[in-house]
Amino acid sequence: MKRRDRAVAVTALAAALAAPLITAPAQATHSPPRTGFERSEGARWTSEAEERDFLASVDHASDRVSVSRIGTTRQGRPIRLVSVGNPRAAVSVLLVCSQHGDEPAGRDACLTTVRDLAFDRDRDTRRLLEHTRVLVVPTANPDGRAADSRGNSDGVDINRDHLALRTAEGRALAFAVRDRRPDVVYDLHEYGATPPYYDKQLFDLWPRNLNTHPEVHHESKTLSGRYVRAAAREEGYTTGTYGIWTDPETGDPIRQVAGDGQERILRNASGVKSMIGLLVESRVDPLTEEEKADEALNNRRRVGSQLIAVDGLLTFARERRAEIAGATSAARLEGLRDRGPVHLGGADNDPAGPGEILADPPCGYRLDAAQYERVRDELALHGVVSRPDGDGVFVPLRQSRRKLIPLLLDSRATFHLTKGHPITAC
Repeated sequence: MKRRDRAVAVTALAAALAAPLITAPAQATHSPPRTGFERSEGARWTSEAEERDFLASVDHASDRVSVSRIGTTRQGRPIRLVSVGNPRAAVSVLLVCSQHGDEPAGRDACLTTVRDLAFDRDRDTRRLLEHTRVLVVPTANPDGRAADSRGNSDGVDINRDHLALRTAEGRALAFAVRDRRPDVVYDLHEYGATPPYYDKQLFDLWPRNLNTHPEVHHESKTLSGRYVRAAAREEGYTTGTYGIWTDPETGDPIRQVAGDGQERILRNASGVKSMIGLLVESRVDPLTEEEKADEALNNRRRVGSQLIAVDGLLTFARERRAEIAGATSAARLEGLRDRGPVHLGGADNDPAGPGEILADPPCGYRLDAAQYERVRDELALHGVVSRPDGDGVFVPLRQSRRKLIPLLLDSRATFHLTKGHPITAC
């Protein structure tokens, strides 16, 4: 679907929203399904039951789509993964929606995107899906969604669990990343504004972690500036860098309140794992008196900004698939060469101190049997390879996850899983 059509579909008033959002294929006997959000014209968010039935309908009606379960929450709710397009495509993109259960706009944007990709027949969509596999986790935190809470049923922020993998939700996403090998991870969120310093309609942020390969970092910033922000600005949305307060008069940064290089956050974990990443945040707060008076109007603007940003992402995937594949391949191959420093701290806007740089990393880490038993599942979910070594294992750095391994096993790393013994002579 063209960008302008999607913007109109989610921001127009009731008459426009009543029309189908896409053109059904000629052989279809019924209009494609609509989300609960669409049917209510933005007055309420799509419910869990509506999402289940919506995805089942799309899966049944479109040969482009398959829906699978990649995990189950502590309260027994399924974590679903939707696959759209060519499963053998050279490039794949993963959308992670609603990691925080009380941030629904990205989730409804993801559901609409699944449906549009499933049924659209225009040339750009066909071209995209011929060469790209689009993966979507519509609700990454089902228990938090049911409770309308940021965290999961244990109160854990799953966007701080992409290293330790202590939650069912974090493990499900790690499983999807390991087995589906996405080249791009796109993470949809919402935020509360602090006018006049921090009140753009759409913020985004790339992987700041210094272990991100330079080509992956470059493509992540390209996705941000040339595609997501450009698409949003073209439709009249204001944009900015997540976590940075700016002077309303000059636009100069005056304070950083979020958005560091922590490796346990999804956008940074993506970079460390050789994937292009982007966090996108839509503004929750009403912008106008009309939005204050009409919650549905505000909701439609929130979803609309996310949909436009997703359009930028899909254009990026369609236009830069060679650059995407080249960047992620180069990053994975770099690990096999086993060269260069590993950073235990810092960010692309905050240089690492001397004590945060492994200038000459060990060739691996040895874990005794007890240590390995405690972390073997997490290592496997991260795609880290180890080999038997006496009564324990040896985890070599010479592998595609090279820069992740010290973050997991070095005693000096902030969020290490266990204190492995560094082996300097191999």
